[in-house]
Amino acid sequence: MEDLDRQIIELLSVDGRMSYTDLGRATGLSTSAVHQRVRRLEERGVIRGYRAIVDHDALGLPLTAFISVSPLDPAAPDDVPERLTGLGDLEACHSVAGVESYILKARVGSPGDLEDLLARVRAAANVSTRTTVVLSTPWEGRPVPPERRG
Repeated sequence: MEDLDRQIIELLSVDGRMSYTDLGRATGLSTSAVHQRVRRLEERGVIRGYRAIVDHDALGLPLTAFISVSPLDPAAPDDVPERLTGLGDLEACHSVAGVESYILKARVGSPGDLEDLLARVRAAANVSTRTTVVLSTPWEGRPVPPERRG
């Protein structure tokens, strides 16, 4: 990947709403050249989308938890992600190496909501769970730093 493409990705990871004109100023490219590069990055799947960064507290979802799941029957098909897709309180599902099979990231309104979610996860996926509640989040979702570009 060219350095200019990496620079565009870095700029968009900081501000996904940056205009093509501003991207052009920052990279020394014309607006149309930046537009073409961004479109190519999207078509290749390097840029997979754009999203809003929301305040979960303001949405009534102040409690974040990580839920580690392990199958009750290790011989059962590995279809946990498919079984849990419909649970809207789950923000992410990561396949991991180690004792657990997956780690889920959940955002809920209260400890009672978390307890309800855990019951739904166990029932839907036939798994055992181990949960870690987040006390605070000093940072997350950081853009890729320039020193990791190459």
